[in-house]
Amino acid sequence: MPSWIAGADGSGFGVENLPLGIFATDDAPRPGVAIGPSIIDLSMLIRERLIDDETLLDARCLNDFLAHGPGAWRSLRATLQHLLGESASGEEREAVLRALVPRDAATMPMPIEVKDYVDFYSGIEHATNAGTILRPESEPLLPNYRYVPVGYHGRAGTVVVSDTPIRRPNGQRKAPAEAEPTFGPSQQLDIELELGFVTGLGNRQGEPIPADAVREHVYGYVLLNDWSARDIQAWEARPLGPFLAKSFATSISPWLVSLDALEPFRVPNRAQEPEPLPYLRARESYAYDIALEVLLQTEQMRAQQIAPAVISRTNFHEMYWNVAQQLAHVTSNGSRVRAGDLFGSGTISGRDPGTYGSLLELTRGGAEPIALPSGELRTYLENGDTVILRGSAGSGATRVDFGEVRGAIVP
Repeated sequence: MPSWIAGADGSGFGVENLPLGIFATDDAPRPGVAIGPSIIDLSMLIRERLIDDETLLDARCLNDFLAHGPGAWRSLRATLQHLLGESASGEEREAVLRALVPRDAATMPMPIEVKDYVDFYSGIEHATNAGTILRPESEPLLPNYRYVPVGYHGRAGTVVVSDTPIRRPNGQRKAPAEAEPTFGPSQQLDIELELGFVTGLGNRQGEPIPADAVREHVYGYVLLNDWSARDIQAWEARPLGPFLAKSFATSISPWLVSLDALEPFRVPNRAQEPEPLPYLRARESYAYDIALEVLLQTEQMRAQQIAPAVISRTNFHEMYWNVAQQLAHVTSNGSRVRAGDLFGSGTISGRDPGTYGSLLELTRGGAEPIALPSGELRTYLENGDTVILRGSAGSGATRVDFGEVRGAIVP
């Protein structure tokens, strides 16, 4: 689907993608769409009467637009594909050119006001690896794993956008050989490579969302880094699971990539044994072929002008539980979902070394440090380290890019 916008075709931000975000230059934050190296100021196109959606006019977050549901989402997408495609008139092209802002001249605030945040545990390789490392005396997977899309409720107030510094958290830590816990900065600060889906049209309390209705309620995905303090987590997690070890920060990318943009990259669901219970069965597949990578750059690497090093490459299609099953499960008890709710996929890990989505797995719990181009070794994150997550689907002219989410660790 070629575009007349210079630099759009093959950029990952072409008319096949059209991710939504909030951007700012010298003015107040407002909605935009990435196209090639530019951002389209949607408010300007609304004032030009080329887009008919008042929920986007000078909005500081996308929640109201998301709440309007799939009819509004697809109407906007179709309008933009016309305006940016070869069928656009001369007058339409001139209006679009007036609304373009260079992406490198803009800052990207949070795209949504996160109402609720749930993080799933849906990567079976990650769950198996973590269980083997942390509970070597027992089975790595708990008995419920293949029956239930396990998750926990996180802190919506500490979800932050890419480039927000991540302050090393304090907490209680207790090594196995210590008699009592101590309180202080985490010494085992980790990352978790995830995608997060964002909901739009919600449900009424007490009315579950069927797995087959996922398209009516989920707008799309962002990249997500679920920062984790492993030493705090090890002490506090039993019996109720993660708490302060994860609530200090969760980072997301600024661009929302729609399910419609990802439609060409849907692949068959992973085989599940035993067959899920009836409420977790959907007629369609909801796995996606999305390539992901984790990069790390230390202060020393920056000083030596060494580029960030790729420490992991994996793919989203490895996940055991998918978006339709996750949404059906989280609402199966009648729980309410609202526009702007965020749901982490769970850590995305592959089957082989070098495809894992956390330092816990990549270093075997710190036993096998990662060697970096600077000559440094890493088991867990040190102050000054920057972590970058990237993702894209497809290749060449039809590639759909997520951009990146990055965060630097500060004391």
